Amino acid sequence: MGTTLKGRGVACVAVLVVEGLERAAFFGITANLVLYLTSSTFGWGGTQASCACLLFLGASYLLSPVGGWLADVYLGRYATVATSFLVYLVAASLLPITATLDGRLSVCGQLPTATIQNCSWHHGGTCRGQPPQQYCAPTIYTGLLVLALGVSSVRANLTPFGADQVRDRGGDATRRFFNWFYWSINLGAVFSLLVVAFVQQNISFLAGYLIPVACLVLALLIFLLATPTFVTKPPTGSQVSAMIKLALQSCGCTSLGGTGTRTSQWDPGDPVPTSGVQPGAPSPEEDLANFQVLARILPVMLTFIPYWMVYFQMQSTFYLQGLHLHIPSIFQRGQDHTSTLQSYTFPDAWLLLANVVVLLVLVPLKDHLIDPFLARRGLLPSALKQMAMGMFFSLASILAAGLLERQRLQYVLQDQTVLQLIGGNRYPAVTLPIWWQVPQYLLMGISELFTSIPGLEFAYAEAPKSMKGAIMGVFFFITGVGSLLGWGLLTLLSLPTHGWMRCPEDYGSIKSCRMDHYFFLLAGVQLVTCLLVTWMSRRYQSRPPWPSVPHLCRGPEED
Repeated sequence: MGTTLKGRGVACVAVLVVEGLERAAFFGITANLVLYLTSSTFGWGGTQASCACLLFLGASYLLSPVGGWLADVYLGRYATVATSFLVYLVAASLLPITATLDGRLSVCGQLPTATIQNCSWHHGGTCRGQPPQQYCAPTIYTGLLVLALGVSSVRANLTPFGADQVRDRGGDATRRFFNWFYWSINLGAVFSLLVVAFVQQNISFLAGYLIPVACLVLALLIFLLATPTFVTKPPTGSQVSAMIKLALQSCGCTSLGGTGTRTSQWDPGDPVPTSGVQPGAPSPEEDLANFQVLARILPVMLTFIPYWMVYFQMQSTFYLQGLHLHIPSIFQRGQDHTSTLQSYTFPDAWLLLANVVVLLVLVPLKDHLIDPFLARRGLLPSALKQMAMGMFFSLASILAAGLLERQRLQYVLQDQTVLQLIGGNRYPAVTLPIWWQVPQYLLMGISELFTSIPGLEFAYAEAPKSMKGAIMGVFFFITGVGSLLGWGLLTLLSLPTHGWMRCPEDYGSIKSCRMDHYFFLLAGVQLVTCLLVTWMSRRYQSRPPWPSVPHLCRGPEED
């Protein structure tokens, strides 16, 4: 028994370490993606680069059901995670390849002459002329979409796979697992933002993108070495067909949905052919119960869409805003100094640390002190009430970003602008310090503590046992929908007929873009969502909780 308990502890630690390394790789790829694409290497515009980043982030969540389906029908969660890491690793290798001239020529071709501009800087450093075509766009977008497939499949399966390791320990163990799982995510993010972002912005993108690749190699190696300690389960088949049939029947479309009876042969009325009942597959009665649960929790999960639209601004428009605020230099040296220390610039991506550090500090505090204190007094809010509170913090974050952007535009009108060198390229910026962005990142970090973590817990706890993976896939799918809607809105506002985010006369700058209007529009949508979630949190009745067990990776024999 002691060996089993020890193995269970090793499995928990292994999953948390693998997740930390995977997140270090993910943030290493996304943190400076906007800067990489707007650099002279590719010459993309700021809005174009932000859209590419939002598209990748959205796809990395939107494709999660694909990985969940593969795990349910063919491979199981363990094999799907291992296979997805290989896809992830291959796609991530494209970025260091494009960071070299020879590699770029081999996968992208020659840089078009239209992209090589002789810009005449004037009135604060804007660049005259129409935006050129996006160099290497087919390769970049294809690589990002394949990368998103690997990321989404790992995310959709590693999260419930880790929860499976403690599932028989009760609901309290599951809650604590998600707390520490999220903590490991942000620990990986700290490493990536401190080290990788600095290397990319101040040394080279080649070295900066080789580090995420190394993290993925190490994560895959640890995952494979820990195989003997894992609790693994075989695939039990997909319930997509049963859910579709029940949805059609609930709409009165019984002629399309069939009778709903599960048989070993394919009925022509079935939307998707099945090869028969697999061991452990749910009965028709369980299918009906699962559908009722899905119909009950899906409206709650849909309210996350506006939240994620706001959240992913951190890696896109918040970052773009920061490039055009004054960024201080670090390690400065005098002109007569011969030291090898150069005048490195403060990495724009380091502002994300404000978001991450809040989580690293508050997650253990909430887990060890706040939650137990409130629980002993019967005052611990439900996951839904915590989500509502977190969404109000995200509303405050996007409002802070809009007010800062309006102030930045005032500086532009007063011609208080300078040119600053970032990553080997010059960006026009106002003299307003970048530190004014810290509040919006801090507020978003607090919102994540009360919205995203309870959201994961809600999705896993409310789902029936046979649909844990499917519900988690829906949760991540909705996350992707939010990011893609943010991308779509940004693209729409960049069209000539709408104008807020279109400023071709300022190519290379966002001098006359009305990004403040974009932020305030998102704030209006989020305000409506906050009120809706508050109303739902007062009326939603949660399912009875599992018996709690006080320790995460320990068996009942130890208590």
